[in-house]
Amino acid sequence: MSAPEQPKERNLIWVYTGSLDEDLDAASWLETTKHLRQMGWRVTLIHAGPSELKEINEIEVSSVPKPDIYLVRQAIFHLRILREVSRQWQPTSIIFFHQMSAPWLLPLRYLRQIMGRELPLIIMDTRTAPMIPKELATRRDRLRTLFDNGINYIANYMADGQTAITKRMAQMMGIPDQKLLGIWPSGVNYDSFSVAQQNRNWDKVDEEVHVIYVGALHHPRNLMNFCRAVVLANDERRRIIFTLVGDGSERDELIEFASGTDGIVRVLPPVLHEEIPSLLAAAHIGVLPFPDQERFRVSSPIKLFEYMASGMPILATHITCHTDVVMEGNYAFWAYGEDVEDLVKALIEVWEQRHTLQEKGQAAAADAQNWTWEASARKLSQSLQNSLTPVTIPAPSTELVQE
Repeated sequence: MSAPEQPKERNLIWVYTGSLDEDLDAASWLETTKHLRQMGWRVTLIHAGPSELKEINEIEVSSVPKPDIYLVRQAIFHLRILREVSRQWQPTSIIFFHQMSAPWLLPLRYLRQIMGRELPLIIMDTRTAPMIPKELATRRDRLRTLFDNGINYIANYMADGQTAITKRMAQMMGIPDQKLLGIWPSGVNYDSFSVAQQNRNWDKVDEEVHVIYVGALHHPRNLMNFCRAVVLANDERRRIIFTLVGDGSERDELIEFASGTDGIVRVLPPVLHEEIPSLLAAAHIGVLPFPDQERFRVSSPIKLFEYMASGMPILATHITCHTDVVMEGNYAFWAYGEDVEDLVKALIEVWEQRHTLQEKGQAAAADAQNWTWEASARKLSQSLQNSLTPVTIPAPSTELVQE
């Protein structure tokens, strides 16, 4: 019997089409890369950035410039990526990428048939779904939705394997079971965010409770309804302050609304990721008011884990992306709908239980230790390893079958 084939080397080229020194969700790639390297993976993380940029948050990256030319910038960027990939072709085991890179990287799979020799595995990861409702979508948004749907359909046939942010995302995208290598959710750098636990002042919750949202300020996220709910929840007995931090399509409307609330609602500009723990330390409750729509249900919101690690209870809509994490945790205040009335009820419950917020925050922090980037990287590592480990087919038995 011949010896079983040995596993391939764990070399990974990871392509990200955004800018990791600017994007708010950069931790997904940077933190995961750090932990993958600690687990023995040789990771080349490539992003769109100035060529002289070599490190981000002390994590080594490879930067490829992307021109600011609509329609053709992705083509030019990926031609440059292919040049970088060709330099590491032989030692590379996996080329790992996301939907935007698929038109240029998926066809590499068929070079194996043309060249007749071993080449890297081509694996696509899906972490987002189209987020703009049809009634608000521009022509450009509609084209992007068609592109994403088409790429997901093609990848189900062409990719060597796929990973996804949640099981629900994989199901929504129709990834075949035989192609799905594994799931790796969002996470949190617990050490960075847990400092907020020591810096938070719980003594003044009798006077006012501070709630906060950090993230994209886009129309579909139900932020305006939450702003209106905060204003309505305040009266001569209750004092609730709401801070929004970020940028997005609804930012100007939110600023205009906040200007008429006498400081009850305020909108701050986006901050560097390392500054977020300080903002969270000044608040008591983390807010996730997303509506019950499929594109949110299948997600794994980073901010949920960052709120938890900072030692805050959660005020969130009762949808699966939240309940799948919190489950039976007693640190969530649920809004059983996205309407203003539902959100007001949850805010009133927060006020009535304000003396329990510190205890609930401690419970959230304890649960957050199960949702670190290290834990997520272990899941991704196993998913990628699943593609590298060959399946050994046992040799036919030579023993006689007894009648």
